[in-house]
Amino acid sequence: MSAQDRETTDPGFRFEFEAAPELECCFLTPDAIRLTWGPGPDKPSPSVVSELGGNPEVAWHQTADGWRIQSHELSLDVCRSGRLDVRTEAGWLLRRDDPPVRCERAWRLRSWLQPEERLHGLGLRAAGLNLRPGFYRQWNRDPGGSYGFGHDPLYLCLPVLLGRHRAGSYLLFFDNTFESTVSLSRRPYLAEFTFADGPLRYYLLAGPPARALSRYAQLTGKPPLPPRWALGFHQSRWGYRGQGQVRRVVHGFRKHGLPLAAVHLDIDHLRGYRTLTVNKRRFPDLAGLAEELGQRDVRLVSIVDPGVKRDPRFWLYRQGRRQTMFCLNPDGSEHRARVWPGWCVFPDFTEQRVRRWWGSQYRELVQHGIAGVWHDMNEPATFEEDTAHTLPNSTRHGFDGYGGDHREGHNLYGLSMAKAAYEGLLEMQPDRRPWILSRSGWAGLQRYAWSWTGDVESSWEALQMTLPSILNLGLSGMPFSGPDIGGFSGSPSRELFLRWFQLAAFLPFFRSHSAWDAEPKEPWRFGKQALDILRSFLELRERLVPLLYTLCWQASQTGHPLVRPLFWDFPDEPLVSDVQDAFLLGTCLLVAPVLEASARRRQVPLPSAGWYHFWDDRRLSGGRRASLPAPLERIPVLVRAGSVLPLAHKGSLILHVYPPEDHGSDDGFPMYSDAGDGFADCRLDRFRLRLSGSRLELTWSSQGSYPWPYQEVVIQLHGAGLRTVRLDGRKAGHDGTRVRAGRFSRAELELDW
Repeated sequence: MSAQDRETTDPGFRFEFEAAPELECCFLTPDAIRLTWGPGPDKPSPSVVSELGGNPEVAWHQTADGWRIQSHELSLDVCRSGRLDVRTEAGWLLRRDDPPVRCERAWRLRSWLQPEERLHGLGLRAAGLNLRPGFYRQWNRDPGGSYGFGHDPLYLCLPVLLGRHRAGSYLLFFDNTFESTVSLSRRPYLAEFTFADGPLRYYLLAGPPARALSRYAQLTGKPPLPPRWALGFHQSRWGYRGQGQVRRVVHGFRKHGLPLAAVHLDIDHLRGYRTLTVNKRRFPDLAGLAEELGQRDVRLVSIVDPGVKRDPRFWLYRQGRRQTMFCLNPDGSEHRARVWPGWCVFPDFTEQRVRRWWGSQYRELVQHGIAGVWHDMNEPATFEEDTAHTLPNSTRHGFDGYGGDHREGHNLYGLSMAKAAYEGLLEMQPDRRPWILSRSGWAGLQRYAWSWTGDVESSWEALQMTLPSILNLGLSGMPFSGPDIGGFSGSPSRELFLRWFQLAAFLPFFRSHSAWDAEPKEPWRFGKQALDILRSFLELRERLVPLLYTLCWQASQTGHPLVRPLFWDFPDEPLVSDVQDAFLLGTCLLVAPVLEASARRRQVPLPSAGWYHFWDDRRLSGGRRASLPAPLERIPVLVRAGSVLPLAHKGSLILHVYPPEDHGSDDGFPMYSDAGDGFADCRLDRFRLRLSGSRLELTWSSQGSYPWPYQEVVIQLHGAGLRTVRLDGRKAGHDGTRVRAGRFSRAELELDW
């Protein structure tokens, strides 16, 4: 086929071909291109909230084989055959797409990969960090029990793919919610994408992962700042069957001196498993329980399933049926399927009026004192084998008047449910930040909810799979996630639970959860030695909150994940390019969890920087693999040289200072603070280090009106001793490595190396 015509449109270009759909391409910013083949989408995108609006200057001209459209960062070559080449400013080939093939309403798109190209993302996958080679289905699905490595698809598929090779990196986002597949081969060097229906519209966001994910967050929405309590430890179990049992669990945490932020209530607390209800026999005074626990700084989180019991005596069903809120069959009857309460119907969350109605139903949860909600079974999942455990494809959805069926609405279901809940909770409590945990979703879910890795099995293999799963979720635009510590099904050994717990202490979502038939997993169930180790990591998590909260704030501004692969900051280092058993937490920490039974040492790849051992201040040079001790009571954690690590301790802030190898960083290290909830005042403090010989200068600048939240400030020096200290020009006392500093603008530390 050959290009017949080129037309300039506002704000892009349209090309027509002899035997192919037309192509519309548009530079949204100098590094972001939108490509649409064939007729464009016939309804608004549920994922895109802003098309970046850069309106960049581009030039175009004819070439021997077609046309070239060029910004100051990228060029797009549209060949007469329909092939598309995207090149960097230096002329390197970043991506090549063959013209797509249309078969009735389906699409097939082939792209050529570089031999060394790594690919990441696609949401939650039971795979390695590099998804190539592999075949992946994009269809949110409950695996129907615990899952292990290679199980596909899972609950949270996301149409986002991050590619890396020698010429650069890029992020692809396919704005199509129909079922699709992604095939990534090693030889031949091909990626093949198929879509059952819908528009073939995709966005190419070029540049390093940090910039590409920032563009993606601009496009599909930035994650909101969570309430600070969400960063604490969450205890859950399918099997807390009554108010007294919850009290005993919370008492156990207090008795053993263990920090606790929240208790999750599974379906046991519902009346006959009916969603948005309370079993008054088991929980006669849920509001009183919430108030009692709230006085101990413990919150309650309630599970919410989308299936509504089809029972004329059930108020939620009567109300929804009267207002036609549920999904329908083609003949206009309510679609029903079996879930936990029995026969259920399902709200049509593609309709705004249904979302508003559903969101308003959370009022009773708020009145009961529920602080967060946990969306489960929202793929949507059913017990019906003949429809692959979900709604049949023929189920009708309204799409706000556009109309459609479940082929298009399935992947959207969890996203739309989360939107309904978030907007409803925010309307009810405008001075509180909604906190939602969602098992399923689609592109844009980060605007409303956190996620977790679902019902993973309790095994060492599943633990090894956890970190690449979390990393790929982060590279898909979901910065807040975590696993069920110890696995959901099965009973982990003491060692497996400890190692899982030690990893999870550094992840955004920190929860222990298990099935009803697994052994209880409260920390004191594993013996005194294990309890002491678990307590130490719970206390470390509490100390890390200033860092974690700052990373949450940064994620709300940029979309960047808290947990990052080592190549994030070190893209040109082969040593760390494929590492999936260690990660960066922000810019300061490198965490290397222990993922094998009986291991008491492990090899840790160290990128080219200076590093300090977190536990004993030993200095380590980068650019090599280091064999580090990993006794049962700890895992290797390293701090990058030149870092200022803010940790909390009993109302004080400890500024842990790790001298740089060179002069230091001009950017500094931010620390975000506010009341922990709501949308009122905040403050941003920034700490900068400058090293000159043996003199280390630490400066502190502040902005914002929120009052300083700590009673005392201490400077703790690592890797060297102190000779003298001057705070704002005045000499201060020290104990060799530690200074009680109070508030200051400039600290001058004379080091004793």
